[in-house]
Amino acid sequence: MKKSILTGLLTLTACMGTAASASASEAYTVKENDTLWKVEKNHKLPFAAVQKMNPAIDPKNLHIGTKLRMPETYTVVEGESLQDISKKVNIPVKELQSTNPNVNSSNIQGGTVLVLPQKTKVAKPKTKMDNTSTKAPSTPVVKTVDGKKLTYKRTLSSRATAYSAAPEENGGYTGIDYYGNELKVGTIAVDPDVIPLGSKVYITGYSFPGLPEGGMVAQATDIGGAIKNNRIDIFVPGSPAHVNKFGVQNVKIYVLK
Repeated sequence: MKKSILTGLLTLTACMGTAASASASEAYTVKENDTLWKVEKNHKLPFAAVQKMNPAIDPKNLHIGTKLRMPETYTVVEGESLQDISKKVNIPVKELQSTNPNVNSSNIQGGTVLVLPQKTKVAKPKTKMDNTSTKAPSTPVVKTVDGKKLTYKRTLSSRATAYSAAPEENGGYTGIDYYGNELKVGTIAVDPDVIPLGSKVYITGYSFPGLPEGGMVAQATDIGGAIKNNRIDIFVPGSPAHVNKFGVQNVKIYVLK
């Protein structure tokens, strides 16, 4: 008789001393002959708890190998009240009640599995830096000598020479570019592999009589046998002797949009 009483006391003490069991949500892999009801029963979950976590799943057509999201749960320890559990899991009593409507909150049995409300991520207010990062990157702009703002795609640091309209400087033709247009201030010869023919550019860094001071808009409509890589040739009105004084100058080229 004493042995039976002692055994009973030890069993009760073990139950009372069991630590509260909170289970984090884990994925469950559907097996052969599984149903949502069977999965919920095996995990001691209330009806439709798994379906709420997996709204896209067809409960009548589960596929083997499908990963099911499982709710986060709490296993009640004998003698605990809903208020005790609320403090332990840091969730208001009303939320626990609404998530587990079939549980008698005034008489919770030990071993009962409670579904914990899903934690909602609170969106952080955007900081000034966040707002800046969401804006589209600004288009680069170059300001011309007359105050205009031109958008450009890229820049090149080039070596520039000059040429005249003389036929000996134009492959035997007098005063025309690659397309047959008359040479004029703003015509440049380029390497098409670097600056595609037809491109409009803004050039700065040169200095020579007969060319706009400070910078000019030009168009790549000519080519030349010696014009390779980043080198360009700028048309300048005048005799070959005059144009030859241009020499070689370092310029910056803005390839415009």
